[in-house]
Amino acid sequence: MQKEIEITIPPHKNDVESMKRIAASTLKINIDRIKTVRIVKRSIDARNTKPFYRVKLMIFIDEQAPKSDFEPKFKDVTDAKQVIIVGAGPAGLFAGIRALELGLKPIIVDRGKDVKNRRRDLAAINKEEIVNPESNYCFGEGGAGTYSDGKLYTRSKKRGDVKNVLETLVAFGADTTILADAHPHIGTNKLPQIIVEMREAIVKNGGEVHFDTKMTDLLIKDGKIEGIEINVERKIMAENVILATGHSARDIYYLLDRKKIALEFKPFAMGVRVEHPQTMIDSIQYNTPERGEFLPPSSYSLVCNTKERGVFSFCMCPGGIIAPCATNQEEVVTNGWSPSKRNNPFANSGIVTEVKEQDVSDYAHAGALKGLKFQEKVERKCWEAGGKTQHIPAQRLLDFMQDRKSVDLPETSYIPGITSVEMKDVFPDFIVRNLRKGFIEFEKRMKGFLTNDAVIHAPESRTSSPVRIPRNKETFEHIEIKGLYPCAEGAGYAGGIVSAAIDGQKCVEKIIENNQ
Repeated sequence: MQKEIEITIPPHKNDVESMKRIAASTLKINIDRIKTVRIVKRSIDARNTKPFYRVKLMIFIDEQAPKSDFEPKFKDVTDAKQVIIVGAGPAGLFAGIRALELGLKPIIVDRGKDVKNRRRDLAAINKEEIVNPESNYCFGEGGAGTYSDGKLYTRSKKRGDVKNVLETLVAFGADTTILADAHPHIGTNKLPQIIVEMREAIVKNGGEVHFDTKMTDLLIKDGKIEGIEINVERKIMAENVILATGHSARDIYYLLDRKKIALEFKPFAMGVRVEHPQTMIDSIQYNTPERGEFLPPSSYSLVCNTKERGVFSFCMCPGGIIAPCATNQEEVVTNGWSPSKRNNPFANSGIVTEVKEQDVSDYAHAGALKGLKFQEKVERKCWEAGGKTQHIPAQRLLDFMQDRKSVDLPETSYIPGITSVEMKDVFPDFIVRNLRKGFIEFEKRMKGFLTNDAVIHAPESRTSSPVRIPRNKETFEHIEIKGLYPCAEGAGYAGGIVSAAIDGQKCVEKIIENNQ
């Protein structure tokens, strides 16, 4: 017999044996009758004076739980019909895995390096401030998520698809806790090996994965895809191409624009990455001077609407680090990540505001790329303000609110270094104005959030793509080109690891459907 129950437990009883005892008491049965306890869902409720866990359990009474290990079933696709997948991020890799399941041969090409060799380029940008435009925090095996966190939270309503993505990650080595936690997280220290396991499965079953392989042209004839050109020197032919290049592959947008392929402006967001001491965020969120050993480093999610537009937190990283995520030498970009234990002394989060089409009117001459031009201008301006290095503009939070330059700056997790700069000197007025309004609202919800012990770093500019590559809602093909499948973040149809993975899977399914 199976029973699903919901219980509340104090942090020190967040273990299976304690849950088993509480379940037996709740169901009024002898504890020996409970053979298995499975955690279905788990979240922290910190709204009251003492935080506690809300847990949904599946209890197996007088019977053993059936084996639930999810194992993908792959076909040998060595001689199957090919599909080219451009980009080895979450969308590209999950598209490759889905292709194995459905009997297509994935040919994955990525401009960057594999996870092992990519580490050298990350070290170069952190220690020597040298940006490799082909291999960095954004480009390479696993995409941006590999070395910048691995948070798996999504607002996607396709719950079945979400479960499949999480189960697939578990099958390749992720901890089973991601199946139950309300905000699952793998961690930058663990995700690379999972990515490698996925790649090796693709190759073992007849697919191909090629690194240091940059798509330099799309081969199109009579409105149909024929293949791609790589590294300007050779061609790969296929009737279907999934474009999963991510939102930082700006050369792809420029390539499509030159080829007169339809593109659209897409609203996006821009702002700063704010960093607090983690102990401060814990104290605010848990209503206690010290977190204690049984609670994880706390996070937050904030959103408000000013009279003009929305302001919201993005990619919050408890116990995290701010990373240099530029993809070209003459720009600076921030992002954040956390290791699996989230045990660094700082908490950071993007705080961004909407950028609408009217905000980029100065770049109207660029057509659909006007938002991209706006992004580039801000990133270069911040690079110049930081001394034309990977040092980034920074300002203490209260100094920013009170319109004064910081005379000194606190310690930061950002390794290349920070430079005291007034944000009003690098951002347009509407961004500064709305960020200030947003911070005032956030202080009302998190008393103590506004402090000069916090420092803001600029810019947080790659929250999403400023360009959409339009596709048919039914077929997922580009609205003009048969066989071209714009996919995930780079095409403007997803945001984050899980939703990008789902979109990659869906593109493969549509290829099968469209070619029946």
